[in-house]
Amino acid sequence: MPKLKTKKAAAKRFKKTGTGQLKRMKAYKSHILTKKSAKRKRNLRKATMTDATNVKTMKKILPYL
Repeated sequence: MPKLKTKKAAAKRFKKTGTGQLKRMKAYKSHILTKKSAKRKRNLRKATMTDATNVKTMKKILPYL
């Protein structure tokens, strides 16, 4: 079996937690912020876990994470 290449774009965006879950930052925080409420922007700053439906794909993209 050949070595697998890590998708570098994904490696920069996801980190593995101690329990093996994938941590990511939330989207929609880069521009057009004037119409978004302070509460919404504050919640977008927080990290979250990757959804269970995407984990199988992410493990394939990040084989050595």
